[in-house]
Amino acid sequence: MNIFLYLDRETPIHRLDPRTKILATLILFSLCLCFNHPTYLAAVSLGILVIAASSRALPNFWKLRFLLILLFVFSALMWPLFARGPTPLWNWGPVTVSRESLLYGIAMGLRLSSFVMAGLILLSTTRNEELTHGLIGLGIPYPVAFAFSTALRLIPTLAGAGATIIQAQVSRGLDLESGNIFRRMGKFIPQAIPLFIYAIRYTNLLAMALESRGFSPGAKRTFYYELRMAPKDYRVLIVLGAILAAALCLRLGMGVGAVLPGRL
Repeated sequence: MNIFLYLDRETPIHRLDPRTKILATLILFSLCLCFNHPTYLAAVSLGILVIAASSRALPNFWKLRFLLILLFVFSALMWPLFARGPTPLWNWGPVTVSRESLLYGIAMGLRLSSFVMAGLILLSTTRNEELTHGLIGLGIPYPVAFAFSTALRLIPTLAGAGATIIQAQVSRGLDLESGNIFRRMGKFIPQAIPLFIYAIRYTNLLAMALESRGFSPGAKRTFYYELRMAPKDYRVLIVLGAILAAALCLRLGMGVGAVLPGRL
């Protein structure tokens, strides 16, 4: 089972400088924050899907499809209970759902899903070491970049260990299919104990390995891999920057793209 998100493909997005991809991801995040109307956020989500298709990152989208659907559905159902609008749709006791709050909930679901999709594109097209060098190239202190890189490596490692533990328990007769959803979820709780012990052991081994190699976060370093921005990197950033500027002009200058004007 491949638990790493990076997909080795030969696409123009893969060949971009990692700093360009990091900045482009931040621009996409900012673009999602510009609007709270579902129509405009649907257009942003569609654009992100087009980028994902061009980078051939859709297999990771399919792998995490349940997370994306859950984020959208949960947000679309919960936000209408808390947001308020001038056009009521129905009343249920103390709860009033308005047309604006319903649209706002759908928009927030699209926003959360777009955040995850933009991050998936970055992780699908950028190796971990490239991401670390990109963060350092953007002026992020090395200890912060190293901690971020280690966290990205640790998550799939723990996921793989958890899958191995579950498979080992199933081979010993553990039945995870019978019972209702709450009983099945309860059967997974005891499996967290060996996973927790593995995480502690792995962290301790990592600390000893770094110490045995004389790791010093503040030491001055040289890198074999040198970052160089190409003209295509500047073109990508200029295009995305222009799109973000146009979105800010629509929202802040013309008041377009907000179903609830007082909210982001």
